[in-house]
Amino acid sequence: MGRVLKILANRWDATSALGQKMEEYQGDIGPAGHSLPLRIGGGLHALVLQAKDPALAAAYPPNIADDATLETAVVNALKTSEDFFLDWTLNAPQTNEVRRSAALIAMARVATSYFDRPIVLSELGASGGLNLMWDRFALQANGDRFGPQDAVLTLQPEWSGPTPPTSLPHVVDRSGVDLNPLNLNDKNDTLRLLSYLWADQPHRVELTRGAMSILSAQVDKGDAIDWLETRLASAPEGHMHMIQHTVAWQYFPKEKQDKGTALIEAAGANATPETPLAWMQMETDGDTTGAIGAALTLRLWPGDVTLNLGRADFHGRWINWTG
Repeated sequence: MGRVLKILANRWDATSALGQKMEEYQGDIGPAGHSLPLRIGGGLHALVLQAKDPALAAAYPPNIADDATLETAVVNALKTSEDFFLDWTLNAPQTNEVRRSAALIAMARVATSYFDRPIVLSELGASGGLNLMWDRFALQANGDRFGPQDAVLTLQPEWSGPTPPTSLPHVVDRSGVDLNPLNLNDKNDTLRLLSYLWADQPHRVELTRGAMSILSAQVDKGDAIDWLETRLASAPEGHMHMIQHTVAWQYFPKEKQDKGTALIEAAGANATPETPLAWMQMETDGDTTGAIGAALTLRLWPGDVTLNLGRADFHGRWINWTG
């Protein structure tokens, strides 16, 4: 993908219909904004996955192509499939990075060590809902394995720090929300998800397909904070309501962030040891380079305890766990 992005930078035709369409976007076109290069990259991979461009597929992994061959294939694909790209790039990249569940597994075990209650799980910005299934995954950390014996996949981030608690979370209900959720029973939505897992990273595809094989979570379409307000009001007695989000909060408008925080804190004020509330966050706290990754923060009620549990790579490749 590094080679592809260099080709796009060097050979981009700003006079084409696609080039003019991209010029209409205002502000940051990078990953913290509109992610226009990634939209193009995903579209190229989608052509490969659909076998719609044999020359491009021949230049993509697992095949090996020299720079000139790859450049010719990419430039020609942008020209011959321009109508496809004009439609494809209307939507922002869709990712549902399963490896982020490694941090969720660890944080949920901390929460359960405080309040051992059946969990009602709610995810904001859930995409296709794959990370709502973290209790069905295993985590390998410091040589120890955490998770069910029949785990559908095992996450193995580069782990530093102590191991998570041995307490075992028990999820009894799971649901999420997204402005544009993916229905992974739909071939077009599945294509969009897999297109943003790059062709030279087949291990990510393997993990994603494993998570898809046991997906049972519902993801509603709507505004995350409006949905959360209803979800908080319906939290059942005798359960821990656990809210989670990974690299999603930063994309909410400031007024929505403020409203969401106020809603969660108000619900926390009414929490009891029998019906506690947990808020798991894997979010940027200023780093947009990826060098120090996302902060892992857990807030628990009653008591409003805030635990800063470490940092994680945005894609879950490494976790620096402080516990």
